[in-house]
Amino acid sequence: MLGDAMYQRLQKVGAVVKASDVNCIEDWLEYADVRDFNAIRKHILDFEPQLIINLAALTDLEYCEQEQENSWLTNAFGAENLGLIAAQLDVPYVYISTAGIFGGERDLYHDFHAPNPLSVYAQSKYYGEQYVRTSIKKHFVLRAGWMMGGGPAKDKKFINKIYKQIQAGATELCVVDDKLGTPTYTVDFANGLCGIVESDQYGLYNQVCGGAASRFEVAQEFVRLLGLADTIKVKVVPSDYFKSQYFAPRPASEKLVNLKLNQRGLNLMRDWKVCLQEYAEVFKADLLRK
Repeated sequence: MLGDAMYQRLQKVGAVVKASDVNCIEDWLEYADVRDFNAIRKHILDFEPQLIINLAALTDLEYCEQEQENSWLTNAFGAENLGLIAAQLDVPYVYISTAGIFGGERDLYHDFHAPNPLSVYAQSKYYGEQYVRTSIKKHFVLRAGWMMGGGPAKDKKFINKIYKQIQAGATELCVVDDKLGTPTYTVDFANGLCGIVESDQYGLYNQVCGGAASRFEVAQEFVRLLGLADTIKVKVVPSDYFKSQYFAPRPASEKLVNLKLNQRGLNLMRDWKVCLQEYAEVFKADLLRK
């Protein structure tokens, strides 16, 4: 999701990009695995980059609970591997963290609040964040919220899950209203990332869209933007309704605010409703094709 937006953004400024993944679904991707230090090191050293951006992560919370070793190797060990290589090359290193590292004790979290990761996913991502912050001098750690982007083919998160239900003919969507967060549009995130890197102001930053919402509010707005509010009902259910399907622990609130970005004049993130309106056009076009 984010890799696609990041690649498109870097292409626009004429950057020479070496993009890799373990699942090469685009012709601009090369195979590389952050868990294999020797292989990824050769892969990177041969290219001699001026910047390393680590977008590799396992983000499915249930998968991470069930496949814990792989989760630690990808999210934590992978962060170490790329960090060691960035340090060797003396180039800036970007690591993407998550609002999920917080425990939900507060309603809203700024950059300086203390994390309390609940799930294996959150714990492994928080380890990666801590490693980068303490071990890599030239680092940018960016915490994202509820990610949306990539469209029907690549979006693995909430928006596309709702869309797939609509595609399947659902006339009622059951959505929780007891989980709060901050939507984060990949297009804006990639744009903001470039701005932060160009500033040379290293450090940790929350980077999410403006505003916050419940899952219910996001689903309701998405259905409205698709022009389906009169035909599809969005029904409120508690989180326990999905306890067998989504069993990994999740914080009640992972709402972030971009305190440091605002203070440094580096916040390029738009309001989540503006971003969702733009993003919904991709799904509207897909519906028209079907």
